[in-house]
Amino acid sequence: MSSVGLIILAAGASTRLGAPKQLLTYRGRPLLRHAAETALASVCRPVLVVVGARADHTEAMVDGLPVAIVENTAWAEGIGTSIACGLSALMNPAPLASPLLKDKEQWPALDAVVFAVCDQTLVTADVFNDLVRTYDVAGRAIVASAYGGSFGVPALFDRSVFPELLDLHEAGAKSVILRDPQRVAAVDFPGGVVDIDTPADVAQLGGGHQ
Repeated sequence: MSSVGLIILAAGASTRLGAPKQLLTYRGRPLLRHAAETALASVCRPVLVVVGARADHTEAMVDGLPVAIVENTAWAEGIGTSIACGLSALMNPAPLASPLLKDKEQWPALDAVVFAVCDQTLVTADVFNDLVRTYDVAGRAIVASAYGGSFGVPALFDRSVFPELLDLHEAGAKSVILRDPQRVAAVDFPGGVVDIDTPADVAQLGGGHQ
C-alpha cells in the first residue's frame, strides 16, 4: 500500500456561522477532535492539522492525540493558503513539533496526501481507506469523493499534483480536481453533502461551541 499522509484543514473563522466550526461539539467532543480521531483510525500517516483562526483554542481540541500541527498565519486569505501551508509542512517536517516524530528521518516519503475538513460529520476511516485503495488500483493522480453531482473532499492527490496545490491561494482543492477530469478517479461518498455552514446546521447537529 502506498504511503499517504492526511491533512485536516481547520484554520478558517467560519464567517457564515459566526464562529470557528472546528470548535463545535459533536457527539460529546469537539468537531475537530472527532475528525482527527477518525483520521487516525485510517491507514493514512502522518496526520497533520492546519490551524489558523483562534489557533490556541483549536490546538487544544486535539491535545494528546498523535497528530502534527502547523499554523497558517495567512488563513484569512483563503483556504488555498491552508492547503499550501499543510502540504509544505509535510514536505519539510523539520520545524514541526509532533509526538509522531523524534527526528526528520522518521517522517515517511509520501506518495500522496489526502485533504479533509472537520465539518463533514459522516466521514469515516473507511472513506479515507477507500481513497487510498482506489489510488493504488486505479493509477490516477487524483482520487476524489463523489457526492451531490460533483467531486470534492476528502480527496487524495498524488505527489505529481503537489506543485498545483502549493500554488493555491483563495481557491480550494476542488479547483485542482476539476482542472482535468481525465486524471480523476471517484469514490462514492453520499454523506459528503452533509456539512456545517450555518446556525441551522448547528441546531440540526445538536451541538454548540467549546
